[in-house]
Amino acid sequence: MADPATAAAVAASAAEKGGSGGLPQFDVSQWPGQMVWILIIFGVLYLLFSRVFVPAVGGTINAREDKISGDIGDARRARDAANAELAAAAGELEAARARAQRVAAEAQAQAKAAAVERQAQEEAKLAQALTAAEARIASARADAMAHVREIAVETAQAMIARLTGTQADRAEVERALTAAPAS
Repeated sequence: MADPATAAAVAASAAEKGGSGGLPQFDVSQWPGQMVWILIIFGVLYLLFSRVFVPAVGGTINAREDKISGDIGDARRARDAANAELAAAAGELEAARARAQRVAAEAQAQAKAAAVERQAQEEAKLAQALTAAEARIASARADAMAHVREIAVETAQAMIARLTGTQADRAEVERALTAAPAS
């Protein structure tokens, strides 16, 4: 550190040389030269900014605005094209849906007609089988009725033999059954 006496000596020698010993910016005698340099630097910077930097930045800004405008226009055209394609696809979908409903209705009608036809065939087969079964039943009934008299005679003979202990004559049992009233 410098001692205070040395600092005072430096200040005194600077005062003798005509300076204030402080900063030159605060020395009023140097202001006209500083003003000239400030004006020269300001002029140079003004020219650089007005001729070089601002047009370059302005051109970049204008190019960016043009690019954004172009992109927005492209996006609008793409949106309009997509909406047109969407409308076309919706129309195609509606037409396909109508065709599918028509085909489904036709298939349902065909299936219903085929089912009615099969049902008629099955009913005819069933009626034929029913007629054949009724004929077999009638034949079996007639056959059974033919045997009923014989079974009745044999049963009556067995009952007489059991009750009386003697064997009944078959001809007598048949005459007795013929004479009996039918219920």
